[in-house]
Amino acid sequence: MSNNVLVEVGIEELPARFIDDAEKQLLTKTKNWLTELNIAFDSIKSYSTPRRLAILIENIAEYQTTIKEEVRGPQVKIAKDDQGNWTKAAIGFTKGQGKELADIYTKEVKGTSYIFVEKKMEGKKTAHILPDIKQIIASISFPQTMRWGSDSFRFARPLRWIVALLNDQIIPFEIAHVTASNVTYGHRFLGEKSTVTNPLEYEMILEKNYVIIDPKKREQLIVEQMKQLEQEQNFHIAVNDSLLNEVRNLVEYPTVFHGTFADDFLRLPEETLITSMQEHQRYFPVRDINSNRLLPCFVSVRNGDAKELANVVRGNEKVLRARLADATFFYEEDRKHSIHFFIDKLKTVVFQEKIGTIYEKLNKIKFMTKKLSEDLQLETKNRTEAMRTAEICKFDLMTDMVNEFPELQGIMGEKYALYYGEDQTVAQAIREHYLPVQANGSLPETIAGSVVSIADKLDTIVGCISVGLVPTGSQDPYSLRRQAIGILRILRENKWSISVESLLSIAYHVYEITDENVKKEISQFFKSRAAFILSEEQIEQDIIQAVLHEGIGTFHYTIEKAKLLSAKRNDPSFKQIEEALVRIMNLGKKHVQTNINPALFETESEKELYSMYNEVKEAFFQLTNQLEANNALEQIERLAGPIHQFFEHNMVMADNVDVKQNRLALVHNISTIINQYADVTLIEWKQHK
Repeated sequence: MSNNVLVEVGIEELPARFIDDAEKQLLTKTKNWLTELNIAFDSIKSYSTPRRLAILIENIAEYQTTIKEEVRGPQVKIAKDDQGNWTKAAIGFTKGQGKELADIYTKEVKGTSYIFVEKKMEGKKTAHILPDIKQIIASISFPQTMRWGSDSFRFARPLRWIVALLNDQIIPFEIAHVTASNVTYGHRFLGEKSTVTNPLEYEMILEKNYVIIDPKKREQLIVEQMKQLEQEQNFHIAVNDSLLNEVRNLVEYPTVFHGTFADDFLRLPEETLITSMQEHQRYFPVRDINSNRLLPCFVSVRNGDAKELANVVRGNEKVLRARLADATFFYEEDRKHSIHFFIDKLKTVVFQEKIGTIYEKLNKIKFMTKKLSEDLQLETKNRTEAMRTAEICKFDLMTDMVNEFPELQGIMGEKYALYYGEDQTVAQAIREHYLPVQANGSLPETIAGSVVSIADKLDTIVGCISVGLVPTGSQDPYSLRRQAIGILRILRENKWSISVESLLSIAYHVYEITDENVKKEISQFFKSRAAFILSEEQIEQDIIQAVLHEGIGTFHYTIEKAKLLSAKRNDPSFKQIEEALVRIMNLGKKHVQTNINPALFETESEKELYSMYNEVKEAFFQLTNQLEANNALEQIERLAGPIHQFFEHNMVMADNVDVKQNRLALVHNISTIINQYADVTLIEWKQHK
């Protein structure tokens, strides 16, 4: 007979966004715990609903695995005296291991004889260890926790019951005054209290009590019911994956239904309707199966069965009707005003108390947009569009619609800008300047949207860090990390030939930042984001350090250099080249002599290296300005042969001081060129392995 373990933690309704991670933690922590304790098992399955987290461990071993361990002691020559008797060292070793002298045996390790003993650690009975599983439950972390009653224990929500079984036996423990038992509870309204006597029957018992304990099965049921509804109603349900995931974590027993709303509401912008349904009501929008136009319908999921479903539909229709009526009122009121009206109101809204109002932020965005447009040498049309976007990009924040539906910032800006007669590109750029909204989200498509997006994000990052609002750990209330990644991705996507350092200098001017420590902190912040993006491109850490050692530079060029070096890193044919480059850089970084006098050259190899240096230097800087990473590296590679010859035929640290200084100057100047491409001394060249 196999031994099976069930642990279920009953909780007041958990926030949907907490559930998946909590279930994953419970599963992972339990696996690791059993592995560390050498308790074998066949499988572990995790479960979750809004009211419970659970694990089922199948075929768990009755005892911990007995461990045999070979322990090495001192060398034989230390363990025995000249007469062959055991010394105090040997006696102390065996005593410390709980063994006798008779248990000693000898073995050679790398040509040296040592004494050993074998220790055997008998495994404890699993049933005696399982009560400690309460530590796993208590260790589950949540974004937010609470205390209840007078207890100091913290959890996402109050614990209500605990089921803990080894087969039919209760595993005895208590958490926050809740004692483990064999009693579970079904659906809050449809289910009953039930006794579990066999862990393998747990899922079946709950299903009889209107709880689908497996979240994947709940999701599958929702999808199947939606497909059936689509066939019956001949429409298409627009399923958003994140909303589907959230909804499955809001219910224990899903029943899909659909409702309707008045056709008149369809005159609202589509995004308003979808936001009202998805973000506020957790409804799925419905579209025409042929034209894809939005229909006056919605689909939702009830936490329960189909009994009295018509009443549920009417209640949901009533709630949505009220929300859409509010949206209609806001929409009509907003359109009675002008863009200037809303911008003027920005003067009264504080962006951040140490930085200033949103109106002041808007002025900074305008300045940075103008300077960035000049540095990028944008065409007149693009400059005009970017400047107009910068002037009005935040006006919709003061509209009633965005106040009610913050998710629509930018979206309503585009809609209202078109209504007020703004240029199509400008209107689109207003929406796009918030992009990307996630680190890997969509980027702006227009030049104006890209430029203003960079200006806005740059203002936020530099402004916040300059007043001490630096992200720490998981805390990043202004999403500075995401915004920095956004800037870098936009620069890369457009292949703009402006360095990140030049961008930062614009912001430093706007904020009048002269403190070098603040500048260093901001620069390092961007470097860490650049390193993150490079690592996402599967670039090794040493390569990342090599290309970022002096700064980010022009980002798309830096990425290209990193990819080339990553390929060369493992290329055997590059071995001779990297050896020459590394050797000359190691020496060149130590000695900062810069003035080369060709008249002091004594050998042909010096002259040849100097001649090649001049050829390469001119071509290298031209190619660097043109951001041609591959060709620039090929120029540097030309130096390898002459470098090897130089070191072969010259003593750099010559007795003649002038000759020595001249050779060091040549070495230093060559290493400076290589260093501008990358610090190759930081790379762990695999050819050496």
